[in-house]
Amino acid sequence: MALRQLLSPLLFPAATLSTSTASSSIRLRTSPLFLQQLIQPLLYTPIAIPAAIRIGVPSILAEIWESILRAVPKKKTSHRKKRQRFLAGKGLKDVTALNKCSACGNVKKAHVLCPFCVNDIRKLWNRGSHNNSQSGFQSKQYLTTHTIDHAHPTDIYALATTPTQILSASGSSSILVHSTNDPEFPLSQTLEKAHKLGVHHLTTSRNGKVAASVGFGGELKIWSEEDGKWSQSREIVDSNKPGEIWAIALSADGQYLAATSSDGRINVWDNLADGAKIREFETKGSFGMSIDISVDGRFTASGHENGGIYIFNNDTGRLFHSLPGLVRSVRAVAFSPGGKLLAAAGESKVIALYDVSSGEQVAILTGHGAWIFSLDWSDTGEYLLSGAFDGKAKVWSIDHRTCVATHAETEKTLWSVNWLPKTGRNEGFATGGSNRSISFYREATGG
Repeated sequence: MALRQLLSPLLFPAATLSTSTASSSIRLRTSPLFLQQLIQPLLYTPIAIPAAIRIGVPSILAEIWESILRAVPKKKTSHRKKRQRFLAGKGLKDVTALNKCSACGNVKKAHVLCPFCVNDIRKLWNRGSHNNSQSGFQSKQYLTTHTIDHAHPTDIYALATTPTQILSASGSSSILVHSTNDPEFPLSQTLEKAHKLGVHHLTTSRNGKVAASVGFGGELKIWSEEDGKWSQSREIVDSNKPGEIWAIALSADGQYLAATSSDGRINVWDNLADGAKIREFETKGSFGMSIDISVDGRFTASGHENGGIYIFNNDTGRLFHSLPGLVRSVRAVAFSPGGKLLAAAGESKVIALYDVSSGEQVAILTGHGAWIFSLDWSDTGEYLLSGAFDGKAKVWSIDHRTCVATHAETEKTLWSVNWLPKTGRNEGFATGGSNRSISFYREATGG
């Protein structure tokens, strides 16, 4: 202690020592505890550290401390907060962007349902619900009037009607023609050896004068009716291979024939021009499983294995709409008689209704528990008929968007269902499928 008191005045002058002590005391009062500990002299003996070095140490440590604070990462921001910041900043442009509704034409926000259309649908639904409760809306009743047992030796794959007849085709080579004017539906004609390997699709024109059939051998034949009798008018030869041509549809007057192919193409032939191919529509290459032509002849619709649904404009020869909604194979498409709606169904087990002009999906009809293979509209467009893999046939009210009748007399597949020509006030339909029989139903008469 005596030595320290002796040497201190020599090594550390009083002025320098007082200045250093004052600055150190100020920094000690304003620095964190950790920093205060760092800037304390490591040796109590003033001889160990010169005064000049002791004066610079606190400032260096302060700078190091500030660097440490800047290097510490900030608290991570959650994805939700980032999303909120995005919407409040750059994403705000997308939220506030405006476009025109394709259905009603009113201006609405992008990526948001049109409030005008939603309001109209809500009003329509409320009005329909109110009318149902007031009028006592009930399900329709259809009675089995006749059944042709074992009409074909194999599964019946296709039914097609005319104003006076119903044609049926199966895995056998013959096409049968039954009269619908008689309640017993007698057999009026058999087209022997129409297709050697059997028939998988059959269709008729709306006027009942032309029919077309496709065989498992790949042949495509056109039939014409005269005085109630059918005969082959021509065969479409297009280097067709077995399975290449699948679903077919005729225009209302029978002049044009459209068919899907295994590679997704839609071919159109003119029956009045010796069966010349006049148009070919391209899709994404998925197997074409169903097709239909609108009553007015303006549009052709096709359903595909990948769930795609396409509407083509026959006047321009271009794609009109690519419709969303179904993600599985579309096995049936059908235009309403007025041409305003398109029904599509298949392995999704639901029926989707689309507005033809806008391409918007307007309804989903649920109720089937199995794949849907066939669709057919009534003449008035009020009802839609469907047949499914589980043997159930359902009648749907388009106005009320609900099933009004279900028939399940067989558990075997219904490959085809068709409305019958209306007689008087009562409507009827026919079904055919794996039970090899044709069943006929008529609407029950009210008392």
